[in-house]
Amino acid sequence: MIKTSNVTKFVTTSEGTLQILRPISFEVKAGESIAIIGASGSGKSTLLGLLAGLDEVSEGEILLDDAPLHTMGEEERAVFRGKNVGFIFQSFMLVQSLTALENVMLPAEIANLPNAKAMAMRILEDVGLAHRAHHFPNQLSGGEQQRVAIARAFITTPKILFADEPTGNLDAKNSEKVEALLFKLNREKGTTLVLVTHDNTLAHHCDRQLIMSAGELTEDSTVTPSPVHEAH
Repeated sequence: MIKTSNVTKFVTTSEGTLQILRPISFEVKAGESIAIIGASGSGKSTLLGLLAGLDEVSEGEILLDDAPLHTMGEEERAVFRGKNVGFIFQSFMLVQSLTALENVMLPAEIANLPNAKAMAMRILEDVGLAHRAHHFPNQLSGGEQQRVAIARAFITTPKILFADEPTGNLDAKNSEKVEALLFKLNREKGTTLVLVTHDNTLAHHCDRQLIMSAGELTEDSTVTPSPVHEAH
Protein backbone atom coordinates (compact mmCIF):
# COMPACT_ATOMS: atom_id res chain seq x y z
CA MET A 1 0.00 0.00 0.00
CA ILE A 2 2.91 2.35 0.78
CA LYS A 3 6.39 2.08 -0.68
CA THR A 4 9.12 4.65 -0.10
CA SER A 5 12.56 4.66 -1.65
CA ASN A 6 15.32 7.03 -0.46
CA VAL A 7 12.85 9.73 0.58
CA THR A 8 14.75 12.90 1.44
CA LYS A 9 13.64 16.39 2.47
CA PHE A 10 15.68 19.61 2.34
CA VAL A 11 14.54 23.11 3.29
CA THR A 12 16.24 26.38 2.42
CA THR A 13 16.93 28.75 5.32
CA SER A 14 18.74 32.06 5.62
CA GLU A 15 21.78 30.06 6.74
CA GLY A 16 21.68 27.68 3.77
CA THR A 17 20.18 24.28 3.02
CA LEU A 18 19.02 22.18 5.95
CA GLN A 19 18.43 18.44 5.58
CA ILE A 20 15.29 17.46 7.51
CA LEU A 21 15.09 13.84 6.37
CA ARG A 22 17.95 11.58 5.31
CA PRO A 23 17.19 8.83 2.76
CA ILE A 24 14.33 6.72 4.14
CA SER A 25 13.04 3.48 2.60
CA PHE A 26 10.31 1.14 3.87
CA GLU A 27 7.08 -0.56 2.81
CA VAL A 28 3.66 -0.87 4.44
CA LYS A 29 1.21 -3.65 3.54
CA ALA A 30 -2.49 -3.02 3.00
CA GLY A 31 -4.38 -3.10 6.31
CA GLU A 32 -1.23 -2.79 8.46
CA SER A 33 -1.04 -0.39 11.40
CA ILE A 34 2.25 1.49 11.78
CA ALA A 35 3.46 3.79 14.56
CA ILE A 36 6.19 6.32 13.72
CA ILE A 37 7.90 7.26 16.98
CA GLY A 38 10.90 9.31 18.06
CA ALA A 39 11.90 12.45 19.94
CA SER A 40 10.60 15.89 19.01
CA GLY A 41 12.45 17.19 15.97
CA SER A 42 13.29 13.70 14.67
CA GLY A 43 11.34 14.28 11.45
CA LYS A 44 8.23 12.21 12.23
CA SER A 45 5.63 14.79 11.22
CA THR A 46 7.65 15.82 8.16
CA LEU A 47 7.69 12.21 6.99
CA LEU A 48 3.95 11.85 7.65
CA GLY A 49 3.20 14.99 5.63
CA LEU A 50 5.23 13.63 2.70
CA LEU A 51 3.53 10.23 2.85
CA ALA A 52 0.11 11.92 2.84
CA GLY A 53 1.00 14.19 -0.07
CA LEU A 54 0.68 17.36 2.03
CA ASP A 55 4.24 18.25 1.02
CA GLU A 56 6.57 17.12 -1.75
CA VAL A 57 9.81 15.17 -1.47
CA SER A 58 13.15 16.77 -2.31
CA GLU A 59 14.50 13.44 -3.55
CA GLY A 60 13.28 9.84 -3.63
CA GLU A 61 10.02 8.10 -4.42
CA ILE A 62 6.70 7.52 -2.65
CA LEU A 63 4.13 5.10 -4.06
CA LEU A 64 0.67 5.01 -2.47
CA ASP A 65 -1.37 2.08 -3.79
CA ASP A 66 1.07 2.07 -6.75
CA ALA A 67 0.39 5.75 -7.54
CA PRO A 68 3.66 7.78 -7.84
CA LEU A 69 3.05 10.61 -5.36
CA HIS A 70 6.56 12.00 -5.96
CA THR A 71 5.76 12.85 -9.62
CA MET A 72 2.47 14.65 -8.90
CA GLY A 73 1.99 18.40 -8.69
CA GLU A 74 0.20 20.03 -5.76
CA GLU A 75 -3.23 19.99 -7.44
CA GLU A 76 -2.87 16.37 -8.58
CA ARG A 77 -1.84 15.32 -5.05
CA ALA A 78 -4.90 17.10 -3.62
CA VAL A 79 -7.24 15.20 -5.95
CA PHE A 80 -5.50 11.92 -5.10
CA ARG A 81 -5.75 12.64 -1.33
CA GLY A 82 -9.45 13.37 -1.63
CA LYS A 83 -10.09 9.94 -3.12
CA ASN A 84 -7.62 7.77 -1.23
CA VAL A 85 -6.30 9.38 1.96
CA GLY A 86 -7.66 10.44 5.34
CA PHE A 87 -5.70 12.71 7.70
CA ILE A 88 -6.27 13.39 11.40
CA PHE A 89 -4.52 16.41 12.93
CA GLN A 90 -3.52 16.79 16.58
CA SER A 91 -5.30 20.15 16.69
CA PHE A 92 -8.53 18.69 15.19
CA MET A 93 -8.70 21.32 12.37
CA LEU A 94 -12.50 21.45 12.39
CA VAL A 95 -14.30 24.31 10.61
CA GLN A 96 -15.65 26.38 13.50
CA SER A 97 -18.62 27.77 11.57
CA LEU A 98 -19.90 24.28 10.69
CA THR A 99 -21.72 21.80 12.92
CA ALA A 100 -20.23 18.38 13.67
CA LEU A 101 -22.48 16.90 10.98
CA GLU A 102 -21.43 19.50 8.41
CA ASN A 103 -17.74 19.01 9.24
CA VAL A 104 -18.05 15.27 8.65
CA MET A 105 -20.02 15.81 5.42
CA LEU A 106 -17.40 18.15 3.96
CA PRO A 107 -14.98 15.61 2.37
CA ALA A 108 -17.91 13.63 0.92
CA GLU A 109 -19.36 16.79 -0.61
CA ILE A 110 -15.99 17.80 -2.07
CA ALA A 111 -15.70 14.30 -3.57
CA ASN A 112 -19.26 14.64 -4.97
CA LEU A 113 -20.38 11.50 -3.16
CA PRO A 114 -24.15 10.92 -3.08
CA ASN A 115 -26.06 10.86 0.22
CA ALA A 116 -23.33 12.78 2.09
CA LYS A 117 -25.68 13.73 4.95
CA ALA A 118 -26.87 10.16 5.55
CA MET A 119 -23.28 8.87 5.36
CA ALA A 120 -22.14 11.51 7.87
CA MET A 121 -24.91 10.62 10.31
CA ARG A 122 -24.04 6.92 10.11
CA ILE A 123 -20.38 7.52 10.86
CA LEU A 124 -21.23 9.94 13.69
CA GLU A 125 -23.28 7.08 15.14
CA ASP A 126 -20.22 4.82 14.72
CA VAL A 127 -18.13 7.22 16.82
CA GLY A 128 -20.90 7.70 19.40
CA LEU A 129 -21.73 11.31 18.54
CA ALA A 130 -25.06 11.20 16.70
CA HIS A 131 -26.58 13.16 19.59
CA ARG A 132 -24.02 15.95 19.04
CA ALA A 133 -24.50 16.20 15.26
CA HIS A 134 -25.90 19.74 15.34
CA HIS A 135 -23.41 21.17 17.84
CA PHE A 136 -20.58 23.44 16.76
CA PRO A 137 -16.92 22.60 17.60
CA ASN A 138 -16.79 25.16 20.43
CA GLN A 139 -19.69 23.32 22.07
CA LEU A 140 -17.79 20.00 22.07
CA SER A 141 -15.08 18.69 24.39
CA GLY A 142 -11.59 17.95 23.06
CA GLY A 143 -12.34 14.23 22.94
CA GLU A 144 -15.59 14.85 21.05
CA GLN A 145 -13.86 17.15 18.57
CA GLN A 146 -11.22 14.49 17.88
CA ARG A 147 -13.93 11.89 17.30
CA VAL A 148 -15.61 14.26 14.83
CA ALA A 149 -12.21 14.64 13.11
CA ILE A 150 -11.89 10.83 12.92
CA ALA A 151 -15.41 10.55 11.47
CA ARG A 152 -14.52 13.21 8.88
CA ALA A 153 -11.35 11.32 7.94
CA PHE A 154 -13.22 8.04 7.50
CA ILE A 155 -16.31 9.24 5.60
CA THR A 156 -14.74 8.68 2.17
CA THR A 157 -13.56 5.20 3.28
CA PRO A 158 -9.90 6.04 2.56
CA LYS A 159 -7.45 3.28 1.72
CA ILE A 160 -4.89 4.91 4.02
CA LEU A 161 -5.41 6.94 7.20
CA PHE A 162 -2.62 9.16 8.51
CA ALA A 163 -2.84 10.58 12.04
CA ASP A 164 -0.45 13.10 13.59
CA GLU A 165 -0.48 12.75 17.41
CA PRO A 166 -4.21 11.86 17.46
CA THR A 167 -4.25 11.62 21.27
CA GLY A 168 -1.78 14.44 21.92
CA ASN A 169 -4.36 16.95 23.18
CA LEU A 170 -6.55 14.49 25.09
CA ASP A 171 -6.81 13.28 28.67
CA ALA A 172 -6.34 9.58 29.49
CA LYS A 173 -10.04 8.67 29.26
CA ASN A 174 -10.55 10.32 25.87
CA SER A 175 -7.23 8.94 24.61
CA GLU A 176 -8.51 5.43 25.30
CA LYS A 177 -11.75 6.15 23.42
CA VAL A 178 -9.90 7.54 20.40
CA GLU A 179 -7.42 4.63 20.37
CA ALA A 180 -10.24 2.08 20.48
CA LEU A 181 -12.09 3.90 17.71
CA LEU A 182 -9.07 4.13 15.39
CA PHE A 183 -8.30 0.42 15.62
CA LYS A 184 -11.97 -0.59 15.41
CA LEU A 185 -12.33 1.34 12.15
CA ASN A 186 -8.95 -0.02 10.98
CA ARG A 187 -10.19 -3.59 11.53
CA GLU A 188 -13.68 -3.14 10.15
CA LYS A 189 -12.79 -1.06 7.08
CA GLY A 190 -9.39 -2.67 6.37
CA THR A 191 -7.84 0.79 6.25
CA THR A 192 -4.05 1.03 6.41
CA LEU A 193 -3.20 3.10 9.50
CA VAL A 194 -0.06 5.23 9.91
CA LEU A 195 0.32 7.14 13.19
CA VAL A 196 2.85 9.61 14.50
CA THR A 197 2.72 9.45 18.28
CA HIS A 198 4.53 10.03 21.58
CA ASP A 199 1.93 7.78 23.23
CA ASN A 200 3.58 4.43 23.99
CA THR A 201 0.23 2.73 24.62
CA LEU A 202 -1.02 3.79 21.19
CA ALA A 203 2.26 2.73 19.55
CA HIS A 204 2.08 -0.73 21.14
CA HIS A 205 -1.35 -1.34 19.63
CA CYS A 206 0.21 -1.12 16.15
CA ASP A 207 1.61 -4.01 14.08
CA ARG A 208 4.95 -2.25 13.55
CA GLN A 209 6.99 0.61 14.94
CA LEU A 210 9.25 2.83 12.87
CA ILE A 211 11.70 4.63 15.14
CA MET A 212 13.22 7.89 13.92
CA SER A 213 16.17 9.91 15.18
CA ALA A 214 17.67 13.09 13.68
CA GLY A 215 15.85 12.64 10.37
CA GLU A 216 16.79 8.99 9.94
CA LEU A 217 14.85 5.76 10.24
CA THR A 218 16.89 3.92 12.87
CA GLU A 219 14.65 0.91 13.52
CA ASP A 220 11.78 -0.90 11.82
CA SER A 221 10.37 -3.49 14.19
CA THR A 222 7.40 -5.83 14.03
CA VAL A 223 5.68 -6.19 17.39
CA THR A 224 2.85 -8.24 18.86
CA PRO A 225 0.12 -5.63 19.23
CA SER A 226 -1.35 -5.29 22.70
CA PRO A 227 -5.15 -5.67 22.81
CA VAL A 228 -7.28 -2.56 22.33
CA HIS A 229 -10.19 -2.21 24.73
CA GLU A 230 -13.49 -1.35 23.09
CA ALA A 231 -14.72 2.23 23.51
CA HIS A 232 -17.85 2.70 25.61
